[in-house]
Amino acid sequence: MKTSKIIAAAALSLLAAVGAQAETYEGVHAPVSANSRSDVGAQAIVAAHSENPYAEAVSSRVAPALVASTDRASVRNEAVAAARSANPYADGYGQGVASVQASTVDRAAVRAEARAAARGQQLAL
Repeated sequence: MKTSKIIAAAALSLLAAVGAQAETYEGVHAPVSANSRSDVGAQAIVAAHSENPYAEAVSSRVAPALVASTDRASVRNEAVAAARSANPYADGYGQGVASVQASTVDRAAVRAEARAAARGQQLAL
């Protein structure tokens, strides 16, 4: 019974020793940069004197006036043309225009039937 306890303790200690391996420390690596010390210093001075883009209310300042690349008349003409054109978001857009077909029924007959239906008379179907 003592041997089985010793073997079990040895197995557990061997397992603990294998699982407890730590990563080796290789020290701090040297920084590698393509810029020289004087370039980095000059960039730091520029950054220190420029405005902080992350400050509170930085976007609440007055925006500069925008300069348009086209004149007012051409923009207005384009807007008028767009307003008079077909709605590309309408149902059935791009399905083609329904052609007007000539009717075989004359207008007086349709009007007479409409009056008869309005007066409650039975239609001749």
